[in-house]
Amino acid sequence: MKFFVDTADTAEIKSLASSGLLDGVTTNPSLVAKTGKKFTEIIREICAIVAGPVSAEVAATDYDGMMREAYVLREIAKNVTIKVPLTPDGLRACNRLTGDGTMVNVTLCFSAAQALLAAKAGASFVSPFVGRLDDVGESGMALIADIMQIYNAYHFKTEVLVASVRSPMHVVEAAKLGAHVATLPPPVLRSLFNHPLTDKGLAAFLADWGKTGQTIA
Repeated sequence: MKFFVDTADTAEIKSLASSGLLDGVTTNPSLVAKTGKKFTEIIREICAIVAGPVSAEVAATDYDGMMREAYVLREIAKNVTIKVPLTPDGLRACNRLTGDGTMVNVTLCFSAAQALLAAKAGASFVSPFVGRLDDVGESGMALIADIMQIYNAYHFKTEVLVASVRSPMHVVEAAKLGAHVATLPPPVLRSLFNHPLTDKGLAAFLADWGKTGQTIA
């Protein structure tokens, strides 16, 4: 499974990228707004940090507007992935852009039927929002299972990018289902490291090492 980080905070991205565990970045207008920087500027900065796909979302909701914005965004860097909503105009733009060799992330997916349409439109990624489904009493992981079953049956190349991830268990369950990517807020990505038995074991090892009075370097 690939790990993307869902943020526009370049300091966080640099820190996580240095671990070697980061495969890409997803952003949205809300995340970019928090930085106080110009949208194109922040996307350029992120693309210089991360070699993998960097999702940059269009603000327009009509086809012509999406295409105009997409042409601007994809010129920023080769790893820009144009993010479009799962609407008729969004899928039309997706089909046109992927036909030109541009990576496209179709976002705001909440049903298997929508995911099927995204794959038919040639999306590079489809982003089902598991946490938001859980919030309204539906099962986000059931949706991932349905999408993976459909995609595997037809050998679609579209990658399932699990979004709205709230906890490590979302990541683990999505990985067990074979999802290709999970995009995580920095705190959730960092929480994957945590286990009390790891902390306890490390403390015991260090205490025993200290008793030897030795150094390695």
